[in-house]
Formats: sequence, structure tokens, C-alpha cells
Amino acid sequence: MELNYPIKRRKSRVVKVGEVLIGGGFPIAVQSMTTADTRDVDVSVKQINALFDSGCDIVRISVLNHNAGDNLKAIRDKVDKSRPIVADIHFQYKLALKAIEAGFDKIRINPGNIGAEWKVREVTSAAKDKGVPIRIGVNSGSLPEDILKKYGHDSPEAFAEAAMREVAILESMNFHNTIISVKSTNTQTAFWAYHMVAERCDYPLHIGITEAGTLETGTIKSSVGLGALLMTGIGDTIRVSLSADPIHEAPVAKKILKSCNLKDEGVEVIACPTCGRCQIDMIPLAESIERKTAHLKASLKVAVMGCAVNGPGEAKAADVGIAGGAGMGMLIKKGEVVSRFKEEELEEKLLAEIEAMTGEKINE
Repeated sequence: MELNYPIKRRKSRVVKVGEVLIGGGFPIAVQSMTTADTRDVDVSVKQINALFDSGCDIVRISVLNHNAGDNLKAIRDKVDKSRPIVADIHFQYKLALKAIEAGFDKIRINPGNIGAEWKVREVTSAAKDKGVPIRIGVNSGSLPEDILKKYGHDSPEAFAEAAMREVAILESMNFHNTIISVKSTNTQTAFWAYHMVAERCDYPLHIGITEAGTLETGTIKSSVGLGALLMTGIGDTIRVSLSADPIHEAPVAKKILKSCNLKDEGVEVIACPTCGRCQIDMIPLAESIERKTAHLKASLKVAVMGCAVNGPGEAKAADVGIAGGAGMGMLIKKGEVVSRFKEEELEEKLLAEIEAMTGEKINE
């Protein structure tokens, strides 16, 4: 594995999902998936829109059966066309055909579980005619039996071979409008599987750690696994998979991208961990500032420091920040102390400066 500094993203071809360009060095797209029953159009549409509003670039829905399939056009018609929707299909090729006909922007399948070759050809032909890309989604629960017997369950070679087998099926039909994912619940398995696939093709990669866990555990596990991939240049689109309300997924994904310096949007609050020198109630202060600035679009690094020893120096790494002491505080902008004031004014002064710098309104 070649290491690069700064991060040098893997070169991949471009695949268009609605109005979102995946791969080719374009910004890494954030995805999530609804939990609503697709047989309920209004509930599904409401959740789709909520996920877009939370920061998603692409939203995927599951298509359980033909009753759900019959609702796809109604769902697509009720969601703004600028918002790309993906249909997740397993086993029933006619559901994939319904999704394509309904105007969905991408379908996610495993060609190997669609059935006979003629069924795969029919789906591929329809997708090609409509310009709809296909994501080949290999995960821990969908590895073919012969590959499991050959490699075992947690082998990255198993995931890579399964994915490239599916790619070969589509390529044999002259279909190349493809995105690949090889999601394992094991972070090491996923890391090496994605790197193996990256070496074998130039298709864009959708990265994720499947079945990562609950909100806290899944966030940590996804941050480790996805952060490692992103820092080595792998990933064109990303989903954080949490056993929680999916409304949490996009904000976590965006924070991971921001932490990897791969997303130049939003406020990043850096704060000291506190120690015996801290003479202000700093932790609630930092939490309040992060909460009130979470919606801002402007790229800004904000420092919240708790003492006059290291605080001013550490705050110089931020665009703007505050440092507090016994009964006093200071506002630091671009490395310079610009004003001093009472401790109780720390939050007020910092938020006012953030508003002035971004031109955006702070949430109260």
C-alpha cells in the first residue's frame, strides 16, 4: 500500500447518480438509507426528505416486495428530482425493472442473487437504456457459499473476489456504469477488501462498515474504519450505518470527512480536554457552541479553551476562539488576541464573532 501526504485520492471513473457525480475526484458524497416501510408512500417521502435535509447527497430505500415496488413511481414523483434516490433490490429482478422505470437514479443489486443470466441481462439492459448506474453491494451477509468455503468469512480476499465476480457479469454485458461496495462489519477486513478492489479496477467505491452497531459504538467503529480508508485515498461515497434513527448518519459521516480534511464545509469546534488549570465551566460551554453552530455551512475552525496557559497558543490554530481564566476571557482571531472581557461573556462574544465572520445566523 502506497502512502501519500497529503491525502492523494485514488483515481476512479465518474458515475452520475442523478445530479451527483461520484468518483473522478469529485466531493465525496454522503448517503443514508430509510427505515420506513416503502409500502407507505407518505411516510417514506417524509423520511427521504428529512435525510436529505440532515446532510445526505443520496438516499437509498429498500424495496421489500411487489407492493412496495408498485409505490416507487409515486415516491419518486413526490421527491424533488434534484435529490437522487437509490432502490435496494434483492432476488426479484422485476423490482429492479420497476425502480428503473419509476425514474430511480441508481439501483443496488448483487447480480449473483438476481437469478438466471437472462434476468440479469434484462435488468442491465434496462439500466443501460435509462442511464441508471448499478451498485454492486457485497457485504458480510451476502458472500457466495463457494467463496466462503475457499476463504472463510472474515477474509478480505473473499469480499474482493465476490465483488469482482459480480463486476465480470456486468462487464460481459458491456455495462460499466458501476459503483462497488465491499462492506464488512470487521474494520480490518473492510479496509483490506476495499484496497484489493481498488487495485483491480477503476470503478468508484462506496465505503461503509456494515452492522457497525448502536449510535455510540457504531459511530466509533465507523470513524475508525472509514477514517482509515479515507486517509489512504479510498472512498468516493460514504455511509455510516448505525442501529439508530438514520437521521444521525449524515452528520456523523460529514464529521468524519471534516476530520480527514476531505470536506470544506461546516464549523469544527476544537476544545481542550480540561485539567486542574481549567477555571471555567468549559465543557458545557463547548457543547453549547457546537450545538448552536452545527447548522452553519461556512468552513470555520472554532477553539474553546479553558485556561490562560495553553489556551491562547492552541487557539491560534483556529480561525477564531476563546480562552478563559479566573473571571476573565479573551477572544482570539487568526492567532491574535483581539479583545478581553468578563468570563460570563465568553459564549456571547464568540457567537457574535462567528455570526460576523460567516454571515449566517446562530441557533439559540
